[in-house]
Amino acid sequence: MESESARMASAAEAKFRIDAPNSKPRAIKIIALDPPSEQVVKQLAQSRWNGATFFTASAFAGKPRRTGPFSMDGWLSDLAGRTKNLIDEIDTADHVLMVATAGENAEAAAIIGEACHVKHVMTAAVVLGSGSKSEQTVSKTLAQLRPHVMMLVIPSADEYVADMLMALHA
Repeated sequence: MESESARMASAAEAKFRIDAPNSKPRAIKIIALDPPSEQVVKQLAQSRWNGATFFTASAFAGKPRRTGPFSMDGWLSDLAGRTKNLIDEIDTADHVLMVATAGENAEAAAIIGEACHVKHVMTAAVVLGSGSKSEQTVSKTLAQLRPHVMMLVIPSADEYVADMLMALHA
């Protein structure tokens, strides 16, 4: 019996294949959730990307800056330190990738994940540095992220984030 992969590669199925590239490039937002992951995100931002924009969670303690009434403006900063509106950024996103470090505070994922859920934007998180931390420490970080993302990755090396972005055609 022919495998599904072999059947899909056949000439008979080739007529159903779409060979044109996507007409609209992806808009991927990469958000560092803590100071150590901010360094990784800043390093990634130095590479050339098609549709990726890079941010940090302005309030690593999980609470936005309060300078008056509650606003979504205090949740994100671009890498130059300018405050950005979380909802505006998610409105223009196809995918949000949060980058966290094992053992650090990842509570900002709750508000980011909720905003993505409301706007129907795909979410993923990468937990860095798990190899050098105890299982209990990694579990605490995972518990902060798991309810707020659709996909959770624990890579063996920080370089995985760049590979993931390339796979997403960011």
